[in-house]
Amino acid sequence: MDDAKWIVVGRILRERGRIGEVTAEIYSSQPGRAEKLKDVVLGLGGLKRPVRVERLWYHNGRPVFKFFGIDSISDAEAWRGADLLAPESERARPERGEYSHADLIGCEIWALGGEQALGVVRRIEDYGSQTLLSVEKRGGGEMLIPFVNAICREIDVARKIIRAELPEGLAEL
Repeated sequence: MDDAKWIVVGRILRERGRIGEVTAEIYSSQPGRAEKLKDVVLGLGGLKRPVRVERLWYHNGRPVFKFFGIDSISDAEAWRGADLLAPESERARPERGEYSHADLIGCEIWALGGEQALGVVRRIEDYGSQTLLSVEKRGGGEMLIPFVNAICREIDVARKIIRAELPEGLAEL
């Protein structure tokens, strides 16, 4: 890998078929984002593997990638849950008032007026109509926070802080 800064642009969901294909989630609402990926890095735990996209197609709205050198179901299975990284220079820039998933991941969640962080955004769950921040809570466990203006009041991706006004009882779930 070169010295370029790499950012998370998606996640490998699971293997598909017997020839090493994988389904993925791309962290962008911009159409055609997956098609722009050519040379990427798979990152899982401390392992990183540079790969080149051999083929891309869609199944049920999800991109299915075939990477050169990943040629069997067992090769693909080893990368289940891996981050999909692309060079910072290829980053899809969000429109004004929009935020990329890569910007939101790693942000601390603070209650408005709170004294300490409630947790850290670890991934984004996007089900079409509602985007949820999956937050690893300080004391352990997970909390899902709807990513809407009524709850996420102040978003400072440069400082990696989101100040939220959580509905009563959400933090205790």
